[in-house]
Amino acid sequence: MTSPHSLTSELARHIAGAICAAGGWIGFDVFMDQALYTPGLGYYAHGSSQFGALPYAVQDGTRVAGSDFVTSPGITPLFGWTLALQVAQALEVTGTQEVWEFGAGSGALALQILQALQAQGKPLPRYTIVDISSSLRARQQATLAAFAGQVRWVDALPDDLHGVVLGNEVLDAMPVKLLARVNGVWHERGVVLGAADSDGTPTFAWFDRPTDLRPPLAPEGAHDYLTEIHPQGESFVRTLGSKLARGAVFLIDYGFPAAEYYHPQRHMGTVMCHQAHQMDTDPLALVGQKDITAHVNFTGIALAGNEAGLGVLGYCNQGRFLMNCGLLQQMESADLPTRVMAQKLIMEHEMGELFKVIGFYQGEPWQALGFAHGDKTHTL
Repeated sequence: MTSPHSLTSELARHIAGAICAAGGWIGFDVFMDQALYTPGLGYYAHGSSQFGALPYAVQDGTRVAGSDFVTSPGITPLFGWTLALQVAQALEVTGTQEVWEFGAGSGALALQILQALQAQGKPLPRYTIVDISSSLRARQQATLAAFAGQVRWVDALPDDLHGVVLGNEVLDAMPVKLLARVNGVWHERGVVLGAADSDGTPTFAWFDRPTDLRPPLAPEGAHDYLTEIHPQGESFVRTLGSKLARGAVFLIDYGFPAAEYYHPQRHMGTVMCHQAHQMDTDPLALVGQKDITAHVNFTGIALAGNEAGLGVLGYCNQGRFLMNCGLLQQMESADLPTRVMAQKLIMEHEMGELFKVIGFYQGEPWQALGFAHGDKTHTL
Protein backbone atom coordinates (compact mmCIF):
# COMPACT_ATOMS: atom_id res chain seq x y z
CA MET A 1 0.00 0.00 0.00
CA THR A 2 1.28 3.43 -0.92
CA SER A 3 2.24 5.59 2.05
CA PRO A 4 -0.13 8.48 2.78
CA HIS A 5 2.67 11.02 2.42
CA SER A 6 3.80 9.89 -1.02
CA LEU A 7 0.20 9.73 -2.16
CA THR A 8 -0.45 13.29 -1.02
CA SER A 9 2.74 14.55 -2.67
CA GLU A 10 1.98 13.00 -6.06
CA LEU A 11 -1.65 14.15 -6.10
CA ALA A 12 -0.65 17.63 -4.91
CA ARG A 13 1.79 17.94 -7.80
CA HIS A 14 -0.91 16.80 -10.21
CA ILE A 15 -3.37 19.43 -8.93
CA ALA A 16 -0.64 22.07 -8.92
CA GLY A 17 -0.10 21.36 -12.60
CA ALA A 18 -3.81 21.84 -13.26
CA ILE A 19 -3.76 25.17 -11.42
CA CYS A 20 -0.79 26.39 -13.45
CA ALA A 21 -2.41 25.24 -16.70
CA ALA A 22 -5.57 27.16 -15.78
CA GLY A 23 -3.68 30.40 -15.24
CA GLY A 24 -3.08 30.12 -11.49
CA TRP A 25 -6.66 29.60 -10.19
CA ILE A 26 -9.23 26.80 -10.29
CA GLY A 27 -12.75 26.73 -8.87
CA PHE A 28 -13.29 24.61 -5.79
CA ASP A 29 -15.44 22.21 -7.82
CA VAL A 30 -12.43 21.44 -10.03
CA PHE A 31 -10.18 21.01 -6.98
CA MET A 32 -12.71 18.71 -5.28
CA ASP A 33 -13.11 16.61 -8.41
CA GLN A 34 -9.35 16.12 -8.75
CA ALA A 35 -8.84 15.46 -5.03
CA LEU A 36 -11.48 12.73 -5.05
CA TYR A 37 -11.39 11.21 -8.53
CA THR A 38 -7.98 11.66 -10.23
CA PRO A 39 -7.27 8.14 -11.60
CA GLY A 40 -4.89 6.22 -9.34
CA LEU A 41 -4.39 9.17 -6.98
CA GLY A 42 -7.73 10.65 -5.89
CA TYR A 43 -9.36 9.67 -2.64
CA TYR A 44 -11.83 7.31 -4.31
CA ALA A 45 -9.32 6.01 -6.84
CA HIS A 46 -6.20 4.91 -4.97
CA GLY A 47 -7.29 1.66 -3.33
CA SER A 48 -7.49 2.54 0.36
CA SER A 49 -10.48 1.28 2.33
CA GLN A 50 -12.81 4.22 2.90
CA PHE A 51 -15.83 2.31 4.20
CA GLY A 52 -15.98 0.44 7.49
CA ALA A 53 -16.85 0.49 11.16
CA LEU A 54 -13.39 1.15 12.62
CA PRO A 55 -10.83 3.94 12.01
CA TYR A 56 -7.78 3.09 9.97
CA ALA A 57 -4.31 2.64 11.45
CA VAL A 58 -0.92 3.72 10.11
CA GLN A 59 2.20 1.62 10.72
CA ASP A 60 5.66 2.72 9.55
CA GLY A 61 4.08 5.49 7.52
CA THR A 62 1.70 3.15 5.69
CA ARG A 63 -2.06 2.92 6.05
CA VAL A 64 -2.75 -0.73 6.85
CA ALA A 65 -6.28 -1.21 8.22
CA GLY A 66 -9.60 0.36 9.05
CA SER A 67 -11.63 3.07 7.32
CA ASP A 68 -12.55 6.75 7.26
CA PHE A 69 -16.30 6.57 7.73
CA VAL A 70 -19.26 4.22 7.91
CA THR A 71 -22.42 4.47 5.80
CA SER A 72 -25.84 3.06 6.65
CA PRO A 73 -25.32 -0.37 4.99
CA GLY A 74 -22.16 -0.76 7.07
CA ILE A 75 -23.97 0.03 10.30
CA THR A 76 -26.45 -2.83 9.95
CA PRO A 77 -27.70 -5.12 7.15
CA LEU A 78 -31.22 -4.14 8.19
CA PHE A 79 -30.77 -0.92 6.20
CA GLY A 80 -30.60 -2.77 2.89
CA TRP A 81 -33.12 -5.40 3.91
CA THR A 82 -35.61 -2.64 4.73
CA LEU A 83 -34.87 -0.60 1.61
CA ALA A 84 -35.42 -3.79 -0.41
CA LEU A 85 -39.12 -3.68 0.47
CA GLN A 86 -39.38 -0.29 -1.24
CA VAL A 87 -37.32 -1.58 -4.16
CA ALA A 88 -39.60 -4.61 -4.55
CA GLN A 89 -42.68 -2.39 -4.62
CA ALA A 90 -41.09 -0.03 -7.16
CA LEU A 91 -40.07 -2.90 -9.43
CA GLU A 92 -43.59 -4.30 -9.36
CA VAL A 93 -45.38 -0.97 -9.90
CA THR A 94 -43.10 0.09 -12.75
CA GLY A 95 -42.97 -3.35 -14.37
CA THR A 96 -39.18 -3.40 -14.39
CA GLN A 97 -36.63 -6.06 -13.42
CA GLU A 98 -33.36 -4.27 -12.82
CA VAL A 99 -31.77 -2.18 -10.07
CA TRP A 100 -29.17 0.45 -10.95
CA GLU A 101 -26.94 1.58 -8.09
CA PHE A 102 -24.60 4.56 -8.35
CA GLY A 103 -21.51 4.74 -6.14
CA ALA A 104 -21.96 1.31 -4.59
CA GLY A 105 -19.09 1.72 -2.11
CA SER A 106 -18.09 -1.59 -0.58
CA GLY A 107 -20.97 -3.40 -2.26
CA ALA A 108 -22.73 -3.92 1.07
CA LEU A 109 -26.02 -2.32 0.01
CA ALA A 110 -26.17 -4.33 -3.20
CA LEU A 111 -25.55 -7.53 -1.25
CA GLN A 112 -28.26 -6.74 1.28
CA ILE A 113 -30.84 -5.93 -1.39
CA LEU A 114 -30.04 -9.01 -3.46
CA GLN A 115 -30.25 -11.22 -0.36
CA ALA A 116 -33.52 -9.64 0.77
CA LEU A 117 -35.22 -9.92 -2.61
CA GLN A 118 -34.12 -13.53 -2.84
CA ALA A 119 -35.53 -14.21 0.64
CA GLN A 120 -38.81 -12.58 -0.43
CA GLY A 121 -39.04 -15.06 -3.30
CA LYS A 122 -38.38 -12.26 -5.81
CA PRO A 123 -34.82 -12.88 -7.02
CA LEU A 124 -33.55 -10.01 -9.13
CA PRO A 125 -32.52 -10.89 -12.69
CA ARG A 126 -29.95 -8.10 -12.89
CA TYR A 127 -28.28 -5.59 -10.58
CA THR A 128 -26.18 -2.99 -12.38
CA ILE A 129 -23.53 -0.92 -10.61
CA VAL A 130 -22.18 2.35 -11.98
CA ASP A 131 -18.92 3.23 -10.20
CA ILE A 132 -15.91 5.02 -11.64
CA SER A 133 -13.47 3.66 -9.03
CA SER A 134 -11.63 0.56 -10.24
CA SER A 135 -10.42 -0.23 -6.70
CA LEU A 136 -13.95 -0.06 -5.30
CA ARG A 137 -15.20 -2.15 -8.20
CA ALA A 138 -12.77 -4.91 -7.22
CA ARG A 139 -14.00 -4.77 -3.64
CA GLN A 140 -17.62 -4.90 -4.82
CA GLN A 141 -16.90 -7.93 -6.98
CA ALA A 142 -15.49 -9.76 -3.97
CA THR A 143 -18.44 -8.79 -1.78
CA LEU A 144 -20.97 -9.87 -4.41
CA ALA A 145 -19.27 -13.08 -5.52
CA ALA A 146 -22.31 -15.16 -4.53
CA PHE A 147 -24.42 -13.16 -6.99
CA ALA A 148 -21.85 -12.98 -9.78
CA GLY A 149 -24.38 -14.11 -12.38
CA GLN A 150 -26.80 -11.32 -11.54
CA VAL A 151 -24.46 -8.33 -11.09
CA ARG A 152 -22.74 -6.31 -13.79
CA TRP A 153 -20.66 -3.12 -13.85
CA VAL A 154 -20.97 -0.41 -16.48
CA ASP A 155 -19.19 2.87 -17.19
CA ALA A 156 -22.02 4.62 -19.06
CA LEU A 157 -25.81 4.70 -19.06
CA PRO A 158 -27.94 3.43 -21.95
CA ASP A 159 -30.09 5.88 -23.89
CA ASP A 160 -33.19 4.21 -22.42
CA LEU A 161 -32.91 3.15 -18.79
CA HIS A 162 -35.50 0.80 -17.27
CA GLY A 163 -35.45 -0.04 -13.57
CA VAL A 164 -35.12 1.27 -10.05
CA VAL A 165 -32.20 3.65 -9.50
CA LEU A 166 -30.51 3.89 -6.07
CA GLY A 167 -27.94 6.32 -4.76
CA ASN A 168 -26.93 6.18 -1.09
CA GLU A 169 -24.55 9.01 -0.15
CA VAL A 170 -23.71 9.73 -3.77
CA LEU A 171 -24.86 13.32 -4.17
CA ASP A 172 -22.77 14.58 -1.23
CA ALA A 173 -19.56 13.44 -2.96
CA MET A 174 -20.27 15.34 -6.18
CA PRO A 175 -18.12 18.47 -6.58
CA VAL A 176 -19.69 21.78 -5.58
CA LYS A 177 -18.92 25.42 -6.30
CA LEU A 178 -18.21 27.65 -3.32
CA LEU A 179 -19.77 31.12 -3.19
CA ALA A 180 -18.64 33.67 -0.63
CA ARG A 181 -20.36 36.96 0.11
CA VAL A 182 -17.64 39.25 1.45
CA ASN A 183 -18.46 42.85 2.38
CA GLY A 184 -21.67 42.51 0.43
CA VAL A 185 -20.01 41.33 -2.81
CA TRP A 186 -20.41 37.77 -4.11
CA HIS A 187 -17.26 35.84 -5.04
CA GLU A 188 -16.51 32.35 -6.27
CA ARG A 189 -14.01 30.81 -3.89
CA GLY A 190 -11.26 28.94 -5.67
CA VAL A 191 -7.84 27.46 -5.07
CA VAL A 192 -4.36 28.79 -5.84
CA LEU A 193 -0.87 27.54 -5.04
CA GLY A 194 0.60 28.27 -1.63
CA ALA A 195 4.23 28.01 -0.59
CA ALA A 196 5.74 24.55 -1.06
CA ASP A 197 6.40 22.65 2.15
CA SER A 198 9.85 21.55 3.36
CA ASP A 199 10.14 18.62 0.94
CA GLY A 200 8.88 20.56 -2.05
CA THR A 201 5.31 19.27 -2.01
CA PRO A 202 2.88 21.95 -3.28
CA THR A 203 0.36 23.40 -0.85
CA PHE A 204 -2.88 25.20 -1.59
CA ALA A 205 -4.64 28.37 -0.50
CA TRP A 206 -8.04 30.00 -0.97
CA PHE A 207 -8.56 32.87 -3.38
CA ASP A 208 -11.87 34.63 -4.10
CA ARG A 209 -12.92 36.11 -7.44
CA PRO A 210 -15.98 38.33 -7.98
CA THR A 211 -18.70 36.40 -9.79
CA ASP A 212 -22.16 36.70 -11.28
CA LEU A 213 -23.08 33.34 -9.75
CA ARG A 214 -25.60 33.42 -6.93
CA PRO A 215 -27.19 30.88 -4.61
CA PRO A 216 -30.78 30.02 -5.59
CA LEU A 217 -32.03 31.82 -2.46
CA ALA A 218 -30.36 35.02 -1.31
CA PRO A 219 -29.43 34.63 2.38
CA GLU A 220 -30.99 37.41 4.42
CA GLY A 221 -28.73 40.01 6.01
CA ALA A 222 -25.53 41.72 4.96
CA HIS A 223 -23.06 39.59 6.94
CA ASP A 224 -20.28 37.61 5.26
CA TYR A 225 -21.64 34.29 4.08
CA LEU A 226 -20.12 31.10 2.63
CA THR A 227 -22.25 28.51 0.86
CA GLU A 228 -22.36 26.06 -2.04
CA ILE A 229 -24.20 25.56 -5.29
CA HIS A 230 -24.52 22.11 -6.85
CA PRO A 231 -24.40 22.17 -10.67
CA GLN A 232 -22.91 18.67 -10.94
CA GLY A 233 -25.42 16.97 -8.64
CA GLU A 234 -28.32 18.68 -10.36
CA SER A 235 -26.90 17.77 -13.79
CA PHE A 236 -26.67 14.14 -12.63
CA VAL A 237 -30.39 14.12 -11.78
CA ARG A 238 -31.29 15.78 -15.10
CA THR A 239 -29.30 13.08 -16.90
CA LEU A 240 -31.19 10.37 -15.02
CA GLY A 241 -34.46 12.03 -15.97
CA SER A 242 -33.52 12.22 -19.63
CA LYS A 243 -32.64 8.53 -19.75
CA LEU A 244 -35.18 6.90 -17.43
CA ALA A 245 -37.84 5.51 -19.77
CA ARG A 246 -39.63 3.54 -17.07
CA GLY A 247 -38.90 3.13 -13.37
CA ALA A 248 -38.17 5.07 -10.19
CA VAL A 249 -35.27 6.78 -8.42
CA PHE A 250 -34.44 6.86 -4.70
CA LEU A 251 -31.60 9.10 -3.47
CA ILE A 252 -30.51 9.08 0.18
CA ASP A 253 -28.17 11.66 1.65
CA TYR A 254 -27.67 14.34 4.27
CA GLY A 255 -29.00 17.77 3.47
CA PHE A 256 -31.87 20.24 3.64
CA PRO A 257 -34.50 21.98 1.52
CA ALA A 258 -33.32 25.32 0.12
CA ALA A 259 -34.95 27.45 2.82
CA GLU A 260 -32.89 25.65 5.46
CA TYR A 261 -29.79 25.25 3.32
CA TYR A 262 -29.47 28.98 2.70
CA HIS A 263 -30.62 30.06 6.15
CA PRO A 264 -28.88 33.22 7.39
CA GLN A 265 -27.37 31.35 10.32
CA ARG A 266 -25.71 28.72 8.10
CA HIS A 267 -22.99 31.17 7.11
CA MET A 268 -19.98 28.84 7.21
CA GLY A 269 -21.12 26.49 4.43
CA THR A 270 -21.42 22.72 4.69
CA VAL A 271 -18.19 21.40 3.14
CA MET A 272 -16.51 18.93 5.46
CA CYS A 273 -13.88 16.20 5.37
CA HIS A 274 -13.82 12.70 6.84
CA GLN A 275 -10.69 10.83 7.89
CA ALA A 276 -10.35 7.96 10.37
CA HIS A 277 -13.90 8.63 11.63
CA GLN A 278 -13.01 12.23 12.43
CA MET A 279 -14.35 15.35 10.70
CA ASP A 280 -12.62 18.60 9.81
CA THR A 281 -13.34 21.59 7.57
CA ASP A 282 -10.05 21.99 5.68
CA PRO A 283 -10.25 20.29 2.28
CA LEU A 284 -6.95 21.86 1.17
CA ALA A 285 -4.89 19.80 3.64
CA LEU A 286 -3.87 16.14 3.28
CA VAL A 287 -5.32 16.07 -0.20
CA GLY A 288 -6.19 12.55 -1.31
CA GLN A 289 -6.10 11.16 2.21
CA LYS A 290 -9.61 12.18 3.23
CA ASP A 291 -13.12 12.42 1.88
CA ILE A 292 -14.59 15.80 0.93
CA THR A 293 -18.35 16.24 1.00
CA ALA A 294 -21.08 18.88 1.04
CA HIS A 295 -24.68 18.67 2.20
CA VAL A 296 -27.36 18.36 -0.46
CA ASN A 297 -29.84 21.08 -1.43
CA PHE A 298 -32.83 18.81 -1.98
CA THR A 299 -34.94 21.60 -3.45
CA GLY A 300 -32.41 21.94 -6.26
CA ILE A 301 -32.42 18.17 -6.75
CA ALA A 302 -36.22 18.09 -6.94
CA LEU A 303 -36.32 20.96 -9.45
CA ALA A 304 -33.64 19.29 -11.59
CA GLY A 305 -35.75 16.14 -11.68
CA ASN A 306 -38.86 18.09 -12.64
CA GLU A 307 -36.96 19.88 -15.42
CA ALA A 308 -36.03 16.49 -16.86
CA GLY A 309 -39.58 15.14 -16.76
CA LEU A 310 -39.48 13.27 -13.44
CA GLY A 311 -42.20 13.59 -10.84
CA VAL A 312 -41.45 13.61 -7.12
CA LEU A 313 -42.73 10.48 -5.37
CA GLY A 314 -41.97 11.92 -1.96
CA TYR A 315 -39.41 13.47 0.35
CA CYS A 316 -38.91 12.76 4.04
CA ASN A 317 -36.24 12.09 6.62
CA GLN A 318 -34.49 8.74 6.67
CA GLY A 319 -36.00 7.71 10.00
CA ARG A 320 -39.56 8.10 8.77
CA PHE A 321 -38.79 6.46 5.42
CA LEU A 322 -37.27 3.35 7.02
CA MET A 323 -40.07 3.02 9.55
CA ASN A 324 -42.61 3.31 6.72
CA CYS A 325 -40.76 0.47 5.00
CA GLY A 326 -40.94 -1.78 8.07
CA LEU A 327 -37.65 -1.32 9.89
CA LEU A 328 -39.28 -1.66 13.31
CA GLN A 329 -40.74 -5.02 12.30
CA GLN A 330 -37.32 -6.10 11.02
CA MET A 331 -35.81 -5.12 14.37
CA GLU A 332 -38.28 -7.26 16.33
CA SER A 333 -36.70 -10.46 15.04
CA ALA A 334 -33.09 -9.22 15.33
CA ASP A 335 -30.67 -9.73 18.21
CA LEU A 336 -29.95 -6.94 20.69
CA PRO A 337 -26.67 -5.68 19.10
CA THR A 338 -28.39 -5.45 15.71
CA ARG A 339 -31.34 -3.56 17.19
CA VAL A 340 -28.99 -1.11 18.90
CA MET A 341 -27.16 -0.38 15.64
CA ALA A 342 -30.42 -0.09 13.68
CA GLN A 343 -31.59 2.62 16.06
CA LYS A 344 -28.78 4.84 14.74
CA LEU A 345 -30.55 4.87 11.37
CA ILE A 346 -33.76 6.38 12.73
CA MET A 347 -32.94 8.38 15.88
CA GLU A 348 -33.10 12.14 15.39
CA HIS A 349 -29.71 12.85 16.99
CA GLU A 350 -28.03 10.15 14.87
CA MET A 351 -28.96 9.70 11.18
CA GLY A 352 -32.74 9.73 11.34
CA GLU A 353 -33.31 13.46 10.83
CA LEU A 354 -30.22 14.82 9.05
CA PHE A 355 -30.41 12.15 6.31
CA LYS A 356 -33.24 12.56 3.82
CA VAL A 357 -34.75 10.41 1.07
CA ILE A 358 -36.17 11.78 -2.16
CA GLY A 359 -37.98 9.62 -4.68
CA PHE A 360 -38.83 10.24 -8.35
CA TYR A 361 -41.08 8.47 -10.82
CA GLN A 362 -41.32 8.37 -14.59
CA GLY A 363 -44.86 8.17 -15.94
CA GLU A 364 -47.89 8.00 -13.68
CA PRO A 365 -47.56 8.80 -9.94
CA TRP A 366 -48.08 6.09 -7.34
CA GLN A 367 -47.96 5.81 -3.55
CA ALA A 368 -44.48 4.73 -2.56
CA LEU A 369 -44.27 2.71 0.65
CA GLY A 370 -41.47 4.84 2.11
CA PHE A 371 -43.45 8.08 1.85
CA ALA A 372 -46.79 6.78 3.12
CA HIS A 373 -46.51 8.85 6.31
CA GLY A 374 -44.50 11.98 7.07
CA ASP A 375 -44.00 13.12 3.47
CA LYS A 376 -42.50 16.64 3.45
CA THR A 377 -42.50 17.33 -0.27
CA HIS A 378 -44.30 20.60 0.51
CA THR A 379 -41.14 21.91 2.20
CA LEU A 380 -39.03 21.68 -0.96
